[in-house]
Amino acid sequence: MKHTDLGVLDGDLLLFGGAYGNFQATEAIFAQAAQRAISADHVICTGDVVAYCGAPAATVDAVRKSGCIVLAGNCEVQIAQNADDCGCGFEEGTACDRLSVAWYAYARTQLDANARAWMAALPDVLSFVHHGKRYGVVHGGATDVARFVWETDSDAVFEEEWEALEAITGPIDVVISGHSGLSFLRDTPRGNWVNAGVIGMPPHNGDQHTGFAVLSGGAFESIPLSYDVEGAVADMAAAKLPMDYAVGLQTGYWPSEDVLPESLRVAVSDRG
Repeated sequence: MKHTDLGVLDGDLLLFGGAYGNFQATEAIFAQAAQRAISADHVICTGDVVAYCGAPAATVDAVRKSGCIVLAGNCEVQIAQNADDCGCGFEEGTACDRLSVAWYAYARTQLDANARAWMAALPDVLSFVHHGKRYGVVHGGATDVARFVWETDSDAVFEEEWEALEAITGPIDVVISGHSGLSFLRDTPRGNWVNAGVIGMPPHNGDQHTGFAVLSGGAFESIPLSYDVEGAVADMAAAKLPMDYAVGLQTGYWPSEDVLPESLRVAVSDRG
């Protein structure tokens, strides 16, 4: 595990994950950073720069040119290794498994050796100090980059991940993560665990807005992100990807709930 300690970051920090090849959302997040006068060295991406959407190369280029801090997600790890799949561990035959075959294969064809080398060099874990507290940043979990950690998980899950993270970083007061696609703040026996949310897909709530977080003076604020949804949909159509995730961008609901715990699923009858 490659660990990078960023030192002391006491100004406002902008936190986001899951750009997912959504170039329009990526442009929007950096516009947010500019509007808030948050410099690139205070913008942290929790990984998965590419995935479901249709502009992987443009999205990688935008992230790299921004100069922001990027953590390796499972997609970066897998593409850097030229692996055969995204490494999410989707159950064989599920909708997520079927759809990942198409978007992952497309991303592999669009990213060159230079992009793969950049991904290979990304850290697996970050740490920093903000207003006297020490923060650790992981993609999914410290035990597994592709582990889905949910707000509804047991204290034992958070304890296992916290212990594994501290074995790498030393003592941590707060954990920041990504990967699962749903933002949350969970008060665990060890401290707060915060999922910063993703910008490339809506959080399965019927709203087209995606989301990010700002950490200011030790307090987190979750913020909705507006972007050019139809532009992202057009990119997916041009890439000839299955349009299931494009529909998800438009409706605000994921095309599959395969990875979600039962308690976080949304009944079809409850969808507007």
